[in-house]
Amino acid sequence: MSIWFKPFTLEEVNGRTMKGIGTSLGMLFTEIGEDFLKATMPVDERTRQPFGILHGGANVVLAETLASVGTGRVLDRGRHRGVGLEINANHLAPAKDGVVTGIARPIHLGKTTHVWDIRISNAEGKLSCISRCTMAVLTL
Repeated sequence: MSIWFKPFTLEEVNGRTMKGIGTSLGMLFTEIGEDFLKATMPVDERTRQPFGILHGGANVVLAETLASVGTGRVLDRGRHRGVGLEINANHLAPAKDGVVTGIARPIHLGKTTHVWDIRISNAEGKLSCISRCTMAVLTL
């Protein structure tokens, strides 16, 4: 059973969401499942830190983008809006090149908060970051 308020396409989410920092970092939504979203981000000069590996902050931006879009698509956007309330990230393994892939699934979809689990893997498929993002649900 789908968690989404109404069906949507990758073209819609990439066209609307990929503005600002998402565009700047090269993020691309690649899959919409019944209860998850998947997106990629390149590991390149835009996202690496000075030691040549993916910047932890770039992981956090990918994670919060996934959670934000997820919450936005679960809610009736004519009545509610989701905004980031808290995020944490544990960086487990470096990503040096290629792309990283994030998959976000909800842990909790309540009336006032949503909590998302985001798992980011490096180009070799190794888990490189685990993030949890809490979204506040606001009434318009």
